[in-house]
Amino acid sequence: MDNNILLEVVLPLSLAIIMLSLGIGLTIADFVRVFQRGWAFVIGALAQIVLVPVVAYGIITAFGITGELAAGFMLLSFCPGGVTSNILSKLARADVALSVSLTAVISLVSILTVPFLVAWSVVHFMGADAPQISATSLAISMFLITAVPVAIGVTIRGLAPGAADWIEPKLSVLAVVLFVIIVMAAVASNWDLFTTNLATLGPGLITMNIILLALGLGVALVAGLSMLEAKTISIEAGIQNSTVAITLAPIIMGTTAGFTALALPAGVYGVTMYLVALPFVLWFRSR
Repeated sequence: MDNNILLEVVLPLSLAIIMLSLGIGLTIADFVRVFQRGWAFVIGALAQIVLVPVVAYGIITAFGITGELAAGFMLLSFCPGGVTSNILSKLARADVALSVSLTAVISLVSILTVPFLVAWSVVHFMGADAPQISATSLAISMFLITAVPVAIGVTIRGLAPGAADWIEPKLSVLAVVLFVIIVMAAVASNWDLFTTNLATLGPGLITMNIILLALGLGVALVAGLSMLEAKTISIEAGIQNSTVAITLAPIIMGTTAGFTALALPAGVYGVTMYLVALPFVLWFRSR
């Protein structure tokens, strides 16, 4: 497939479908619940928006990761959780309603936060090699490929719940297939870079994931939340929507020639997060 078509059409469309699958499982009540779950939501939101990037920065420093790969780590850390975190919360017997509300709201808030944070991190880590980034253009792109599909999904759920129930499982399967394809494409496009940096990239991502899952749980318990809520916040902190990062990477770098190194951490993370999360989920089920 032509790289231009892959990066400019197929990839954004795939993310839009994945976000539609998220939206069609949501209702207006999932957004309203934020006000009913005040303190738990605040802790969860702070964990995702503040704790995750701080830990990512620490991992970059500790493992000596630099340049575009370091910016890729930060890009991944700025992205919200996805529908995967909702599924894992259910498997972990956590507070699924809180997970869904956090995913829904943070996904929309990220349209405002990600462009500005990405613009900073790319310049910070890439220096003179950094591309020119328009935070406004990036925000518009995110709005079109994330917020609009979510809004369409919520609307379908509200107006035709029967149709939404029929569509949702099919969309979920399609979303998983698209996710696998996107992750494989990102890693394959940077195979030489992947193998060269595997010794730091893999351990760095795995360490970050473990720390975030543990810190999310600890922070929530220290804040006085229940174990059900703490399990959810652990998962929400530890699971990022890597598809968003992979899709944004070529937009940020302004390339149509293929995936760049900016997408590689998210591509590798798309595999390692399941390996790390599974033991936590199995342990959570018994708590």
